[in-house]
Amino acid sequence: MALFTVPVVAGAVLVATVVWIVTRLRSADAAVPGPAFSLFSSLPLKFHEFCGNRTRYVHSLHLRYGSVVRLAPGEVAFASLPALKEIYMSNGSGYDKTAFYHLFRQYSTPTMFSTLDKQTHSKRRRILADRYANSNVVKAEALDGIRERASRFAAVAKTSQTLDIYIALHSYAFDGVTHHLFHPFGSNALQDEADERIMREVSFDNSLARRLLEYYYPSGLPGKVADLLGLLPPARSIPRAKQIVLDAVDATLLNASDEKTAGGPRAADFTLLARLQDPALGLTRMQMAAECMDHMAAGIETTGDVLCWLMWQISLPAFQGVQDRLFAELQANRDPSKYDSLPYLNAVLKEGLRMFPSIPMSLPRHVPEGGRVIDGTWLPGGTIVSCQPYTMHRFDQDVFPRPDEFEPDRWLDTTPEQDAEMNRRFFAFSNGGRGCLGKHLAMAEMKLLLRDVYMQFQTVLTDEAKAADMSMADQIISARPKDQTCKLKFIPRGKTEAA
Repeated sequence: MALFTVPVVAGAVLVATVVWIVTRLRSADAAVPGPAFSLFSSLPLKFHEFCGNRTRYVHSLHLRYGSVVRLAPGEVAFASLPALKEIYMSNGSGYDKTAFYHLFRQYSTPTMFSTLDKQTHSKRRRILADRYANSNVVKAEALDGIRERASRFAAVAKTSQTLDIYIALHSYAFDGVTHHLFHPFGSNALQDEADERIMREVSFDNSLARRLLEYYYPSGLPGKVADLLGLLPPARSIPRAKQIVLDAVDATLLNASDEKTAGGPRAADFTLLARLQDPALGLTRMQMAAECMDHMAAGIETTGDVLCWLMWQISLPAFQGVQDRLFAELQANRDPSKYDSLPYLNAVLKEGLRMFPSIPMSLPRHVPEGGRVIDGTWLPGGTIVSCQPYTMHRFDQDVFPRPDEFEPDRWLDTTPEQDAEMNRRFFAFSNGGRGCLGKHLAMAEMKLLLRDVYMQFQTVLTDEAKAADMSMADQIISARPKDQTCKLKFIPRGKTEAA
């Protein structure tokens, strides 16, 4: 009986395998260009994800196969303007997010960013949108707080002369975003070591592999096995960061409701927390904290990483002329209120965002039920589709010639048509109804910091910076310089660097 059973089982397995292969060969994504193995397995893609190399791997596939490429069974990436519009902008908010975004829940509570369906997201976005409108960001109390922190950064640079800008810029971003979230309970990481430790918790997190296992294998078994074998770093742990948010929420709630503390400090009117605590919204304490925590973590990583890469880029010997042009423009426009209307400063920052988008990776979405045609390719409902900013900023070389070269003038020496084409593909803050809510705040923080630094200093690489690996290391959705260090020398203008 046993001898009879083995051939039967083997035959059943063979038949099942043949059926599966035929099914895959007849699937819609079989007609999509891509590596042959990607039709049958997602393991190569996952390998690159676990190595922090998904962005460059996907980009290499686009360069080989074109603007549409199959990444894995049921997953397709695009690098064209029609696809970007369809996936992210159709019907207002594009396609629904995938379960991947559950990784961004805070305190085990859903946030606007981690909400998957468009309708629920739209309701939460309407609650938060006015806090990030440019009209609110430029209010005196809001903007003055950012200016103060940019001045603190310049003061630290002047005192230190040599500064690890990875640490300092993430501290600046931490201070800036917490000011906007829940002033007067914000951080002072540029001057306070205890607050700097909070920033380090967030910025030096090393839980990529563990969180990917959580997403791909929610049962937890592979993660437990990897733990037993000692293959995983510690779980994500940010207790100080969680506490600063909870303290701000609790303090302002208490002072808003307790008669004994009436008149005590509470979140300023311009802050996100002040909006979240509106009784009419009916949000719980943990919902308020989760939203603030999500925005705080995003604000530290994105602004800090972009500024670090950009300042490193223009501190290279070949780009000292960029600093000279910045200095000349800033000297001719010393009025602080003009920070947002300086053409060359804007071009330098925009080129930095083009080359070093802090979220360079695929932004995954599900094709709606019934299927859709995306840039000429029909895909069934449930297929995971995406574009990634890194590739959107490089793929079309008619629009972005010499895409791997840092050239701020590409944003200045253009015809109206060329400018429009570049901006349509500019994807650093995503697009559509689920685009980055904090765009105006981030731009203000970055422009004010660059203004205060390059009006006063020339920056050059130290020997340590020359040796540091500044290549891109993917995280869950963002990316950071691989070595997480970049030491620059700050030379006051009017002085010359010793030979």
